Amino acid sequence: MGLKEQTIGQLLNEKAQLNPDHTAYIYPERSVTKSYKDFDDETDTLAKALMAYGINKGDHVAAWSDNKEEWLQLMFALAKIGAVLVTINTSYQKSELEYILSQSDAKMLILTEHVSRTNYKNIVCELIPELVDGNGHSINSAVLPRLKTVVSMRDFTDSRFVSWNGLLDKSDDISDEDFQIRVKSLDFNDVINIQYTSGTTGFPKGVMLTHYNIVNNGNIIGGRMNYSPADVVCIPVPFFHCFGCVLGILAAVNHGATMVLIESFKPDTVLQAVQDYRCTSLLGVPTMFIAELNSPNFKNFNTQSLRTGIMAGSICPIEVMKKVVSEMGANEITICYGQTESSPVITQTTTDDPIELKVSSVGKVHPNVEAKVINPETGEEVPPNTPGELVTRGYLVMKGYYKNPEATASAVDNDGWLHTGDIAVMDDKGYFSITGRIKDMVIRGGENIYPREIEEYLYEHPSIQDAQVVGVPDEKYGEELVAYIILKDNHELSVDDVKDYYQGKIAHYKIPRYIKFVSEYPMTASGKIQKFKLRELAQEAIYKEEE
Repeated sequence: MGLKEQTIGQLLNEKAQLNPDHTAYIYPERSVTKSYKDFDDETDTLAKALMAYGINKGDHVAAWSDNKEEWLQLMFALAKIGAVLVTINTSYQKSELEYILSQSDAKMLILTEHVSRTNYKNIVCELIPELVDGNGHSINSAVLPRLKTVVSMRDFTDSRFVSWNGLLDKSDDISDEDFQIRVKSLDFNDVINIQYTSGTTGFPKGVMLTHYNIVNNGNIIGGRMNYSPADVVCIPVPFFHCFGCVLGILAAVNHGATMVLIESFKPDTVLQAVQDYRCTSLLGVPTMFIAELNSPNFKNFNTQSLRTGIMAGSICPIEVMKKVVSEMGANEITICYGQTESSPVITQTTTDDPIELKVSSVGKVHPNVEAKVINPETGEEVPPNTPGELVTRGYLVMKGYYKNPEATASAVDNDGWLHTGDIAVMDDKGYFSITGRIKDMVIRGGENIYPREIEEYLYEHPSIQDAQVVGVPDEKYGEELVAYIILKDNHELSVDDVKDYYQGKIAHYKIPRYIKFVSEYPMTASGKIQKFKLRELAQEAIYKEEE
C-alpha cells in the first residue's frame, strides 16, 4: 500500500466526487444522516466562515466537546484552510483547560455546553471574566492573551459567545476564489492537529501531527480491516483522541465507509446502534467492550452484523477478546497498538489472524513503517523473543511536541526513531506483544515482573470482571505487587480466595501481596486506566494499614 500525498480536505473531496450520494455519517441520537457530498459541502461552508472570523493558515483552534456533529465538521473544515485543530480532553477542568489553551496558543475556542456533570460554559466564563454580551469575537483576556473568539455549538446559545449559526452566517463574506487560493496553498506535510497526550503519566504534551501522518495512518488501518464503502463503522470512542479521529473517522473516510457516531459512550446506545444500522465494524477500548458484554440487556441486541473492528488503547484481556468473537460475532476484529506520537498505530493484527495471535500479540508492523525491539540501556537491537523497548520510524512519527524541544529530543532520536517507552517482544514471525510500560515493570527482590502476565490469570477467573496490577515501594523487596480487582455483579471473593487461585499457577513471587476490591478505576476520558494513580492509591492505603 503506497503512501498518499494528500491533505485531509483533498481526501474528503475525492470521496464526495467518487460517491456523492453514499452515506458518510449517521448520528442516531440526533436523527441526522449526511451523504459524502453534503459532508464535503458543509465543511466548505464552515471553512469559509472560519476564514471570515480571521482564522489564518497555521492558526490554532481548540475544540472542547464530546462527539458532536460540529466537532466532526470542524476537523475537516480547519484542515481545508490549513488551521490546526487543538483537541481538548472532555474530562478536563478549569486549570487543565487554561493550560491547554495557553500552551497551544489557541486563537479560537469552540465548545459544547456540558459533558456529563461538567459545565463547560460556566468554566469558560469563570476563566475569561472579560467575556461580556456581544464580545465573543473581540476578547482581551488577561490569562489567555492569544484567545480572540469563543464559539458555542448548536446545543446552546449565550450572548457572550459567538453562536454556531452566527459563525456560519459569515461564510458568504469569503468568495469561492479566496477559499480556493487558501486550499491550494496547503501542503500535506503541514501540521494540522495538536493532540495532547492523555496524561497517564505527567503533564500533557502537545503532539504535532500532519495531514501526511494521519491520512496515511487512517488509510492503512482501514486497509488492514478490508474496509470498503459497504462497511458501516460504529465509533463510540472520543474524537479528541487519536482513536476517534484517526482509527475511527479517517480510517472510514479513506475507504468511503459509513460512520455511525455516538456522542457519549453508553453500552446500550452502542449495542442499539450496531443492531439498528447493521454495523460491520465496532471500535472500543477494552473497558468499553467489557461494559457492552456485561450489559444486562446484551442478549436482547443482535450484533451479528459485526465483521471486524478495533480493540486498542490499552492491553486487551484474552477472555474479553474471546467473547467479542464468540458472543458479538466480530470474528475479524483486529488489535491495534501505538501511541499519539506515532499517529497513532504502529502494529495491527489482520482480519484472518487466528484468535491465538489476536489475544497474544498486537500484530505485525504496518506497511511503510519500521519497528524493532532494543535494549533500552545500550540501544542495540535484541534478538527475537527477547524483551526490550519498542522503537519505530517512518511517515508516522510526529513532527514533535509543540513548544517543547527538550521532550521531543528525548522521544525521537537523531536517527528518527521514536522511543515508545513500551516493553515489547517480537517473535520469529514478526508478531509483537506488549508486556507493559518500562515505567510499569515491577522489580521485586531483583526479579523483573510484568503486570500483564498476572492480570491475564485474573481475567480467567469466573468472578472477576477486570483486574489491574501495579507495584508499590517495599523496604524488604524493593517493590511489592498490588492487584486491584473489579468483581462481576452478584459475585463475591475474599483476599484469600484470590491468593489461593494463584497457587500453583505462577511463581510465588508473582502472587500479589495486596489485593484490593474496587468498583472502578481512575481513567482518562479516552478510557485508559491511569496506573500511576492506582500506585498512589495503593501507597496511601498500605501506609494507613501499617500505621
